[in-house]
Amino acid sequence: MEPYRVNLDVYNGPLDLLLYLIRRDEVDIYDIPIAAITEQYCKYVDFLQEINPNLAGEFLVMAATLLEIKSRMLLPTPTVEEGDEGEGPIDPRADLVRQLLQYKAFKDAAAELADAADLAATRHPRRPVAPEFEQAELDLESIQIWTLLEAFASLMASVGVRERRHEVIYDDTPISLHAEDVVDRLTREGNMTFREIFGGRPSRSEIVGLFLALLELIRQDRVRIQQEKVFGEIYVFLHNPESVSKESPVPAGDPVVEAGAAMEGLQAAAGEGQGESQPRE
Repeated sequence: MEPYRVNLDVYNGPLDLLLYLIRRDEVDIYDIPIAAITEQYCKYVDFLQEINPNLAGEFLVMAATLLEIKSRMLLPTPTVEEGDEGEGPIDPRADLVRQLLQYKAFKDAAAELADAADLAATRHPRRPVAPEFEQAELDLESIQIWTLLEAFASLMASVGVRERRHEVIYDDTPISLHAEDVVDRLTREGNMTFREIFGGRPSRSEIVGLFLALLELIRQDRVRIQQEKVFGEIYVFLHNPESVSKESPVPAGDPVVEAGAAMEGLQAAAGEGQGESQPRE
């Protein structure tokens, strides 16, 4: 990408290097030491010719301008006689100084804009504040309680009132009965999926009881499960179908059975939906 250059009405050239040399030597821009600046400038032009001759051509124009100013400064300046009107001899550097001042103004403005952009990048703008509207005063003196009741009744009629009555059903089916059901179905139908085991169960308490019975059968190694991949279908099958009729599905007095009964009570209390629970009549 080519460096940005300021286009002036009279001159178009690489003033950035010239301004850099003046700032580096800390000289007054109104009193440019043409001899020293020209010598340093020509050294940079020689270096640029080795890198990019096309770019160096623009710098050669500035070098020629500096040499012209230097030669004009070597010429004797005409003296101004007394009584002659005029502003005196013109400094050959005046035109170059004007160009440098214009270029410096643009360069300083660009630096300030770059600093402002860097500062803005580190800040998070605040969202605009919503305008505050003046609320109109309401005349509530003429409103009575019956007016509010009528408005509330009209609102309830438009929305509709739902009866949120939930009936709690207590299921005291023992876990052993659910276990017998699982073993019987696996004996008759063979391998089943996990979804098929729980298919057609109407209540949540029955599903919980069946699940606890399945866990107990797996613990006894009577039933095994298999899953081929993560989140895949779970298959349920009997481990030893020949010994199914000889063993009890769930031993009596097993602690898992008692825990399952407690779980059933909690699950039945939770219910199938939301709302207040009321006893069944």
